[in-house]
Amino acid sequence: MSQTVSSSLHVTLAGPDGSDASDPSRGPDPAVLLHSGGMSSRQWRRLLDRLAPARRVLAPDFLGSGENPVWTDDAPFGFEMDVAAIDELVRSLGRPVHLVGHSYGGFVALTLARKNPAAIRSLTVYDPVAFGVLHAANDTEALAGLARAEAEPVWNDLSRGGVDAWLEVFIDYWNEPGSWRTLPEGTREAFSRVGKKVFKEVHSLLADRTGSAAYGVVTAPALLLSGEKSPLAARRVVQYLSEAMPRATLRTIRGAGHMGPITHAGAVNDAIDEHIARA
Repeated sequence: MSQTVSSSLHVTLAGPDGSDASDPSRGPDPAVLLHSGGMSSRQWRRLLDRLAPARRVLAPDFLGSGENPVWTDDAPFGFEMDVAAIDELVRSLGRPVHLVGHSYGGFVALTLARKNPAAIRSLTVYDPVAFGVLHAANDTEALAGLARAEAEPVWNDLSRGGVDAWLEVFIDYWNEPGSWRTLPEGTREAFSRVGKKVFKEVHSLLADRTGSAAYGVVTAPALLLSGEKSPLAARRVVQYLSEAMPRATLRTIRGAGHMGPITHAGAVNDAIDEHIARA
């Protein structure tokens, strides 16, 4: 079912019938699933259904996304605001959580885990956009692809950020040239609805310079996933993180790209389910 769990977020909630679902202090630790930028909690429907028989599962929509009110164009935003909203949700559960995130959701998950490691029972991230680790490592090869996207005239244009031309650069970077134009019209319209918020997410996270060493405080079991065909920057991020986080496991999803949690949901969900069960 869907509901508002805190004052700021819309959340899809599922779990077993009986006392474990009605009393958060009983039963297995809950799972919280964070979606990627431009999407909504609906991207996790299959994983939510898979995990729900055994535990409470919460899939929030980020601020300005999904069922939450659209973020107004003139309202300031930084990724720290989404981190704070998710932190509020996690604290309201009163116990550690299995935290899962994809792309922007992975970055939010990592940031929350770094700031509040005691709240994390296990962590799983797929292609987290924690690009600060690349800057800290001075990995110019991995940063080159990002630099090409940033060189596009529309990329830093505050008046056009989030419009279709900007979204085309964004989507094509993560996938391949021409990907935006091949998306179904309804999908493009959904991205356009939240385009300005995505623009603000991207520009705030690109300013982050947190190095991999800072994530060493995350001592919970961590599964770091990336697609075999994901951009080099994404693959290098999880590599650096795996070297810094004491209980990290690095795994590549064969044949998958950045959208692996959707295009290769079976393999990705298998890995997440197994990791949570072992934690």
